[in-house]
Amino acid sequence: MKKTLLALLLSLALSAPGFSAALRAQPDSLRYSDTYLDTVRIDRTFVLNDYPMIAFEYGGSLNRMNFSLAYKQQSFFVPEYFGVSFMRYGKMFGYMPYFGYKIGLYYGHEGYMFKEDKETHTVSTINGATKVVYDVVEMPFLTHMHYDFVHFKLMANVGLYGGYRLRIHRFGARVPEEIAESFLETDRRLDYGLQGGAGFAFVFSPVEIHFNAALRYSWATIYDPDYYSPYYYRFAYPFDVMFSAGVCFQLGKRTGKTNKVLRKEAHDLVYPQSTNR
Repeated sequence: MKKTLLALLLSLALSAPGFSAALRAQPDSLRYSDTYLDTVRIDRTFVLNDYPMIAFEYGGSLNRMNFSLAYKQQSFFVPEYFGVSFMRYGKMFGYMPYFGYKIGLYYGHEGYMFKEDKETHTVSTINGATKVVYDVVEMPFLTHMHYDFVHFKLMANVGLYGGYRLRIHRFGARVPEEIAESFLETDRRLDYGLQGGAGFAFVFSPVEIHFNAALRYSWATIYDPDYYSPYYYRFAYPFDVMFSAGVCFQLGKRTGKTNKVLRKEAHDLVYPQSTNR
């Protein structure tokens, strides 16, 4: 009997107009005024994807040589350095989006130019030449590091390169005509060494404008060490500084959800249990 009375009283209370109005009014207490909403700041999360790029670069180089002998020389500029490269960004350990790699094919120059010795008032020569320029082709493989903002990025590269000296140009009043544009048997044409640099870029997806400066130190001497004497070896290693500007084209989506992510989310919605198997 008591249970029947309690159930009857509860049903009457729920059906009362005042109680129903209170329930309907309760959600209004969770609403915010327009004035408050105007003060709320929503920050977008900048998430960088793993994406590839292809770049076309052009610039120039400052060239000189590290000789084992103390020659008086000066750097000289050659406004002809260009190439194409491929970059791929990836996350280290799956969550550090600051790394990638870069490979490319470039055409450039190496060489040296002697200057007058102020004490002796003479200019050194090698095979009669006071200046030598090599046309070279190189293929670098570099570790690429980058730090990105929405429309700007900082970059650094370091790695190895391999190359080949295609042609030689000797300049000087005492250069024999037959070797002015020809390699000697004692000249070495294979090139390889260390390369690294830094730069920055402006980003307007899907295009990026890159500006780079790089150092290239060859580990391959330009001639046989015993070409002059079998007892006293001589070495000469190219040391160059390259400057370039380039246009890069993104081959994937830089930020936001990629097609791969969207397909995975759609699959999980259709087959929600498959991820737990």
